[in-house]
Amino acid sequence: MQAAAYINSPTPPFQSASAHSMAPLLGKTLALSWALPMMMILSMAPSVSSRTRRYTAPTVSRLTDLFPHLSIDQAFNSSFGSSNIQLMGNGSAAYLSLSKSSGSGLASRNKYYYGFFSAAIKLPAGLSSGVVVAFYMSNGETFPHNHDEIDIELLGHDQRNGWVLQTNIYANGSVSTGREEKFYLWFDPTQQQHYYSIIWNSHHIVFLVDNIPVREFPRSGAFSPAYPSKPMSLYATIWDGSEWATHGGKYPVNYKYAPFVVSFSQVEAAGCISDPRQPPPTCTMKSSVSTDPVQGQDFTALSNQQQSAMAWARSKLMFYSYCKDTSRFKVMPAECR
Repeated sequence: MQAAAYINSPTPPFQSASAHSMAPLLGKTLALSWALPMMMILSMAPSVSSRTRRYTAPTVSRLTDLFPHLSIDQAFNSSFGSSNIQLMGNGSAAYLSLSKSSGSGLASRNKYYYGFFSAAIKLPAGLSSGVVVAFYMSNGETFPHNHDEIDIELLGHDQRNGWVLQTNIYANGSVSTGREEKFYLWFDPTQQQHYYSIIWNSHHIVFLVDNIPVREFPRSGAFSPAYPSKPMSLYATIWDGSEWATHGGKYPVNYKYAPFVVSFSQVEAAGCISDPRQPPPTCTMKSSVSTDPVQGQDFTALSNQQQSAMAWARSKLMFYSYCKDTSRFKVMPAECR
């Protein structure tokens, strides 16, 4: 999560879970006295013209329908800002908030080596410049000097532009070479939940929004040295990225509009559970071949329909790719040549 001025991880500045004691969530209970004020906060956010790019998205297969949803209180711990985390729906959903005192984050109790990872996310409404919502994988706590990372970051907006999707990949501590690509969204992500997903296996990494692939990073050729290769935890966070998130830090977080609240639900993590200090397991899921995210045919290669949808997304919505940034790289990364 680093570029010229990018932060090394969505826990700013990369704070390990031990720094926050990895405190367990407080269980499923949520007092109504908290829930009602939170609903009021969500409904009172200032109105903003986000200039959402309105397109009719292509039809694709719904990979998010294939796997069970995790119980957040059973599958995750608080990684920081536990007082800003509230559970809903008997632990099936979580509200994470950013206040002036702290952001907040969840970290999976399991570590995974390959799989399909997804969440339905509804972003904060109103002015949100400088706010970063991240759904990502990392092993930085276990491998602080050579960590891997697969990032979905949603960057808050100013009065003129909507939320931006940023994807990024690191391998073996290569944080000096951020591989960012940025996209506008074709919907208003503050009105309802939308799916943000990652496929990671020995064939490729794919980033998807509402099941539409927007980026594929293959594990082949020049891409291989930059390919994440160690087990990782799954994280969901919201935090202050004022230094870089909106127009390179031009617009910081305005805490007059705090708290900024994001909801996570329908979380899926279907993959090989692994001990990062042991050799990576060789495994496939105990399900039908077509729904195996490690070696299943729906996950090891994009279908013609998915390739067409990805071409649509990249032509209509992508506005930045590191491979096109000649002012940033004197020598372009090998996979860009």
